[in-house]
Amino acid sequence: MFNKILIANRGEIACRVIKTAHAMGIRCVAVYSEADANARHVQMADEAYLLGPAPSKASYLRADKILEIALKSGAQAIHPGYGFLSENEDFAKQCADAGVVFIGPPVSAIAAMGSKSAAKAIMQDANVPLVPGYHGDNQDESFLAEQAEQVGYPLLLKAAYGGGGKGMKVVWQQSEFLEQLQSAKREAINGFGNDKILMERYLTKPRHVEIQVFADNFGNAVYLHERDCSIQRRHQKVIEEAPAPNFSNEQRRAMGEAAVTAAKAIGYAGAGTVEFLFDEDGSFYFMEMNTRLQVEHPVTEMITGQDLVKWQLLVASGQPLPLTQAQIPLDGHAIEVRVYAEDPDNNFLPATGKLTYLRQPDANRHVRVDTGVVENDEVSPFYDPMIAKLIVWDESRDRAIARMRRALDDYRIAGVKTNLNFLTRLVEHPAFAAAELDTHFIEHHQATLFAPEQNEPTQALILAALYLLLKRQPAQSVSTPWQSALGWRINESAQVEFSLTQDEVNHRVVITQQANGFVVCVGDLCLQISAQLQLDELSANIGGHQMRVRVNQAKDTVSVFIKQQRFDFEYKTTVEVASTEDAAGSLKAPMNGTVVAVLVKAGQLVEAGQTLLVMEAMKMEYAIKAPTAGTVNAVFYATGDLVKDGVELVDFAAATEA
Repeated sequence: MFNKILIANRGEIACRVIKTAHAMGIRCVAVYSEADANARHVQMADEAYLLGPAPSKASYLRADKILEIALKSGAQAIHPGYGFLSENEDFAKQCADAGVVFIGPPVSAIAAMGSKSAAKAIMQDANVPLVPGYHGDNQDESFLAEQAEQVGYPLLLKAAYGGGGKGMKVVWQQSEFLEQLQSAKREAINGFGNDKILMERYLTKPRHVEIQVFADNFGNAVYLHERDCSIQRRHQKVIEEAPAPNFSNEQRRAMGEAAVTAAKAIGYAGAGTVEFLFDEDGSFYFMEMNTRLQVEHPVTEMITGQDLVKWQLLVASGQPLPLTQAQIPLDGHAIEVRVYAEDPDNNFLPATGKLTYLRQPDANRHVRVDTGVVENDEVSPFYDPMIAKLIVWDESRDRAIARMRRALDDYRIAGVKTNLNFLTRLVEHPAFAAAELDTHFIEHHQATLFAPEQNEPTQALILAALYLLLKRQPAQSVSTPWQSALGWRINESAQVEFSLTQDEVNHRVVITQQANGFVVCVGDLCLQISAQLQLDELSANIGGHQMRVRVNQAKDTVSVFIKQQRFDFEYKTTVEVASTEDAAGSLKAPMNGTVVAVLVKAGQLVEAGQTLLVMEAMKMEYAIKAPTAGTVNAVFYATGDLVKDGVELVDFAAATEA
């Protein structure tokens, strides 16, 4: 077994590999870009080396630099994770030439599966079922048009050397063929440097079902059951589950054996995934083979109880597979969702920014979170915006769905837009519960999945204002006015007004404290409320409705999480303080703070309620107002001055009645 390995990747997969390697007593070397200097995978590793600037081409795709670091650090092997260099045959060959083990399949296997058309030719020779189509080298437009007629419409054009949906076009009829072909070729050359196109029959309601295979260097190969990855957006997976629902043991065995045949046909070793299209009539067709560990491998681990990274390390170090086919268990049901920084309501546009607040579900035997980030990390524009993978397991699919619903409720992120609410809509959708799955699920149910939120922000407004108020209390619960740190005193009145802005709409929330709680007014609506704050959990009783929500404050934004909705408000706060004991004399500072505005001068006549001076403390503004009409005799402080609690701010004389 290896003593030290280098992980040529970042984010959650790097952390995932390090976790298993450490459990096996293997030291880990991390690599990082300038943008990832403080990343979680860097902190977890035993040592780490800088690759270069943030862009992938200058860092994580620098095969020469990574290999140089591996040799310098004494790493015996390199784990490529997925993405970046994981399926790069040149990199795998460079590793072999340098005497460093590439933890993946042989170079020949990567090369064989690197071209979709070449892969299909190999599978055809091995009698693995293929979708009817054309995968040859003749790329003449008129010849391809003739082949399209033979394949039949609708058909799918695919970049032979592509992935991720680029260079992929659906052609519904002959009149569209040339236009879509030229478009697919442009995308293919721009994305992959090769415009070769293959075509195949387009299945209108297919499921995407893939088989996890594993092979060693002794001729052994097994399948670890299947995963259903049908729910996708832009040809990228959103939800994966194992085993595939409504899948018989006969279908499982037939597809599994076909996948093992595919692996053996290319002399495979290590972890791989053979992807199939599963049609409504129960037939299945080879689509492609990914010669690496997949993003969705945790669901397979959850139903088999096996650590696939451990299997990778065992095979790469020259050991046989740990289990035979008959020994591989299948227990319960697992579901994985990918938590992304993106805006589903804006065509899943990737989002960037700081994770100002991050609370994950508690990990246990039922719930697992694979992530590469911690609170206050940046989601940068340089890499994939996936924040984490959330995986759940239970004894049945129905119970696993219930677990996922609760886990999503417990996931809280502020600072960037995320797809958490969209994921909740997916797993709560009746069609998902009924396992009515196909690769067009999101398109079919677009009207309900992207329906505008009906919830009014009033409840969230109230909770945001209460949070801001209670966060500044010295105690977690306030029952009497004189316990407050906000300037309330015996024989004085105080009113706290919050200006909360959501989507450029301003809302005014006024809170008055009473002995038994608060009166909170939003517009003409006033409610009697009791509330307590414990860290970031706000408990409130609003008209007999008791609730607990999570709330976070980051700079001038407060975020309220109600179920899986997040309400963000920008806020300003004003506390009005005016003496009721004596309308004449001095007005004093209600707390330690800073004078931020002086609005009057000595000798000035003022009206009752007019603001004389504004203080700021703990990011709240306090307006010192005239208790009655009168005259300002003197102002003792200027803008920017620090003042102490109780000092005289203004000498004020009330107007005398004529």
